[in-house]
Amino acid sequence: MSASFQTMVFGGWAPARDEPVTVPGPDAEVSADDLSSADDAALVEAFRRGRREAFDVIVVRHQRSVYRLCYRFTGNHEDASDLAQDVFVRAFRGLRQFKGTAALGTWLHRIGVNAALNRNAVRRPPAASLDGTEVRDSRLPDPLDQLDAGRRSALVRRAILQLPPKQRATVILRVYHDLPYDQIASTLGTSVGAAKANIFHALGTLRRLLRS
Repeated sequence: MSASFQTMVFGGWAPARDEPVTVPGPDAEVSADDLSSADDAALVEAFRRGRREAFDVIVVRHQRSVYRLCYRFTGNHEDASDLAQDVFVRAFRGLRQFKGTAALGTWLHRIGVNAALNRNAVRRPPAASLDGTEVRDSRLPDPLDQLDAGRRSALVRRAILQLPPKQRATVILRVYHDLPYDQIASTLGTSVGAAKANIFHALGTLRRLLRS
């Protein structure tokens, strides 16, 4: 693993020195200059061939999306950062087994969702919102409009964090990450019908929460 990835994500953590590393073949060499412009599939292949710096590029490319996903689950920066680090640790350890049947971003989202759902304790969100915006008017519009137009508000985020885990995951992926239902189903390991059902039940719960 390259030093930059250790410092940025793990604070000095490194895999065991005896971890096997595949030596890249001459017909598949990718220069350092090419890595930053390589697509995800090429980065995965470079990593499998021993180019650990390819994982640095993957982290830089996907860290914002992974962090935002983690923040939606945890509601605060500290837990989101810890969870995001956990996601990339798991991704580093499992990337050699990545089959490529889904996009790399979808695979990382799946790791993030599973890590979030498996976490025993998730703190409630702080009073202040991520962007400093607070909802001050107690006369709320229809919650569906609130979810769409004011989805960054602290009020809506607090309500989402009260949803059952699978419903919360579905809403986060659908509303904040704009994923289609088939990708949501792939990420959660469920069917498209179940993903749509989760949204239906989640919106009903949000209506009750936001009107209470």
